[in-house]
Order: sequence, then C-alpha cells, then structure tokens
Amino acid sequence: MCVIGKNDLLVNEDITEKEVRLIDEEGNAVGIMSSQEALKLAYSKDLDLVNIAPNAQPPVCKIMDYGKYVFDMAKREKEARKNQKVVDIKEVRLSLGIGDHDFQVKVKNALKFLKDGDKVKLTVKFVGREMNFTKAGEDLIDRFAESVSELGAMDKKPKLEGRRMTVIFNPK
Repeated sequence: MCVIGKNDLLVNEDITEKEVRLIDEEGNAVGIMSSQEALKLAYSKDLDLVNIAPNAQPPVCKIMDYGKYVFDMAKREKEARKNQKVVDIKEVRLSLGIGDHDFQVKVKNALKFLKDGDKVKLTVKFVGREMNFTKAGEDLIDRFAESVSELGAMDKKPKLEGRRMTVIFNPK
C-alpha cells in the first residue's frame, strides 16, 4: 500500500482569510476579492478553492479540482521514487597472500559493481605478523586501483584501521 504525503493546503471552507488573491482554473489572475466570493465562484464552476500560497499578503488561492491535483502529485512522487537510483557500497576483501587468479576474480566483481553504479569498498585484512608489511597492502591496493581505473576512481588514500586497510572506489 502506498502512503501519500499529506499536503498542508487549505481547501474551500478551511480558508479563513478575509481577502485572497484569486487565480482561475486556466492560471489567469482574477484579482483580490473576499474569500466568500472566491468560494462561490469556485462552487459555480464545480471546482475547489485551494490556498496555494498561504504566506503571501494577501494569500493566493487557485480554483482547481483538488482531488485531481492530489492524484497528480501522488503520481509524480511515485514516478520520482521509481526513477531514483540508490547507491550501495559493495565490499571486496583481499588478503596479502592472494593468488593472481583470485585477484582477477575480485577485480572482475568490482568492475561489475562499478558498472552497475555502486561504490566499492576494498578491504585488505592483515593477519598475525602481516601487520609489519602494511606497505605491501598499499601496493596491493595500488595494483587493484590500476586494474579498475577504467570504471572507478579511488576516493581517498588508503586508511589503516586496526588490522584492516580500507579504501572506497567511486564509479566514473
């Protein structure tokens, strides 16, 4: 079930202002008149009087079919949600002793993620005495960055956090 956001527009009898600036259904400015006259004019055309600019002096009201307006707004919101792309962060983990074929598989996966428009977080894990060889981890990350350079770029320099060195690649 889709939940439609509640509009804070005042409609018909909810408009309590004495005078309003009226716009007709075609978008033409009618002028300033009392809200009662504007409401009668809207009812005579079988439409609603909607306060579209409550903060203006005097408030601006428009004659329109409010039900159709709410429906169109909900339709536009739904269309906007359908078209938006959520960027995920996909993680690829490496270790210092990774073989060439395994490295190529990880690069292939990362390229697929970048092609789909997702960010890739590369993590190199250091186990035991490997902490003494953080330079080798940086070299591995540089090699990885070179392999995915056609579709992705490194966001920042690699960062060492505890026993992990991480870097994020953004799609080009």
